[in-house]
Amino acid sequence: MIIGAKFITSLVKFDENLSSNFSEVAFLGRSNVGKSSLINSLCKQKNLAKSSATPGKTQLINFFEVTCKRNEEKFNINFIDLPGFGYAKVSKNLKEIWNQNLDEFLKLRTSIKLFIHLIDSRHTHLEIDVNLNDYLKRFLRPDQKILKVFTKCDKLNQSEKAKLKNEFKDSILVSNLNKFGLDSLEDIIINQTLGLDK
Repeated sequence: MIIGAKFITSLVKFDENLSSNFSEVAFLGRSNVGKSSLINSLCKQKNLAKSSATPGKTQLINFFEVTCKRNEEKFNINFIDLPGFGYAKVSKNLKEIWNQNLDEFLKLRTSIKLFIHLIDSRHTHLEIDVNLNDYLKRFLRPDQKILKVFTKCDKLNQSEKAKLKNEFKDSILVSNLNKFGLDSLEDIIINQTLGLDK
């Protein structure tokens, strides 16, 4: 279980000098899909990760050191909150720079063990999400995993939840509002970062 967390730093671009002694979990998804809220819920801190009311406004790579406990043993991992994509009202040139930085970061950051791809449970087949999933698969290493996490599932009825889970069998459905699915997600994060989820 997660028992503590603290903000470490923010990067504007990939920085090879920022090394990590811990396994890392990267959170990716469209703007306003709920990345910051999910990190706050998992870490049980309301304002750890700052979410913006303006979609696409935050373009920083934010790092959080997370303390976990398993069988009375404590260990640390890093959560990485990546910039949201899909809405940012910025110049084409700036958007290309972000994309290049993220591309470098995701491919070269060998300490990342789990990519959590957040998808709005009401919009499950958007082209931008399909493309992201295909992109991650192209450079995924044997010690890495992609996990689709469908957010805002409190807005679905039971039938819609069952249909979604049946279509995406290895996914997790979560709600930051009623904390649905957070315990299961926490277990997957801990097992994957410890190398136990094979």
